[in-house]
Amino acid sequence: MQIDRRNMLAGMGAAALASQVPVRVAFGQDKTIRFLMTQDFTRVYTFVTAEYSQGQRDYISLINERGGINGYKIVAEVSDHGNDLPRAIESYERAKAQGMVLVDPLSTPVARALVTRVLADKVNMVTAFSGRSDAADGSVFPYIFPLSPNYWTQMGLLIDYFRQTDGNLKGKKICFVHIDTPFGKEPLPILEALRDKLGYELQTFPYTPPGNDQSAIWPQVRRARPDWVVFWGAGVGQTVALTEAIRNGIRMDRMSSSVWLSESDMDVVGREQAKGVLKIDPCVLGRDAKPIQAILDTVVKAGKGAGPENKVGTVYYSYGVMITALILEGVRKAFEIAPNGPVSGPWLNAGLHAIKDFTADGMIPATTITAADHQGGGKGRISRWDGKKFNPVTDWFSANQDVVWAEVKKYSSEFAKSGK
Repeated sequence: MQIDRRNMLAGMGAAALASQVPVRVAFGQDKTIRFLMTQDFTRVYTFVTAEYSQGQRDYISLINERGGINGYKIVAEVSDHGNDLPRAIESYERAKAQGMVLVDPLSTPVARALVTRVLADKVNMVTAFSGRSDAADGSVFPYIFPLSPNYWTQMGLLIDYFRQTDGNLKGKKICFVHIDTPFGKEPLPILEALRDKLGYELQTFPYTPPGNDQSAIWPQVRRARPDWVVFWGAGVGQTVALTEAIRNGIRMDRMSSSVWLSESDMDVVGREQAKGVLKIDPCVLGRDAKPIQAILDTVVKAGKGAGPENKVGTVYYSYGVMITALILEGVRKAFEIAPNGPVSGPWLNAGLHAIKDFTADGMIPATTITAADHQGGGKGRISRWDGKKFNPVTDWFSANQDVVWAEVKKYSSEFAKSGK
């Protein structure tokens, strides 16, 4: 997905980005709660950011159209950090000076670069589907909130689904095809621990980023005759993996991805050709979810949508709505705890820690955030592509959390000791 400056400005709202005046005016008003959504619209995360951000901004518009929360309006500063650390840090420091209480960078490098700053500044940082997986440990990372199944949890869910489907994984063969980056390697400790526990054979196939040439790997996967294949990448790496798997006769109904698979990927690969492929769902997808219906009725029909109407309800748009619904539930809870504020990072932090059994009107599994668990319980579900959309094939469930949390504690304890 290529986004030039003209398209980016149109998608975000040209006035807010072309001039800082509207943002400053909003920041100067009373009864506002300020977020920073500085994200990567132009470099690495372009496959997801436009739709994710559109979902975030439309949900904020929905809540503001309803009067805000406790009479306060939500103000989100949206900007492009281009996955550039100095630019992201500059944006963060500027927004902090203006009273920002939460940042969502949607970038693992940027999130990692901001960790020590947000902990010191007591600014809440959302790291949904990105950042450090060990940030699930709220006792070590009190101001960092994944608010979603981390990559270790996602792999634990997939392996348990394979086990449920086959009855037993002992002696089965699982091939793991992944981008050769820290993100691509991250699930390996879970795969290896569950291999030792469940008795399957594991073969790994790393590919050079960004993954536009995997032609040498997939014939090896075919010759391995796997029972299951997990492919782990993003953007072009995902579409190339699927295309090569199809070319090599790999069964789609025995292949699964993480959360990073969308309708746009199916358009590239071929909607019919990819029928059967599986993925992790952290939320309900499509337009049937109540928050999506409300956005269509209240925001889009009024001509106040943040982007193309045909993107409303897509996979990554829905992720943006999901995460923003959780954030704003934290705001509601903060007002319950301290109705008179003052609005600050610690004030919102208390609210986020008070989220209990929240479902966003049925859009997400019941989610509880505690001071210990910032992941929210680790529930997800598996869905299958039917040629037109992803359909759930399981209910919400969690799995292998003992293995996941052993890994979380291993790395969070290292951070507690070293700060790295």
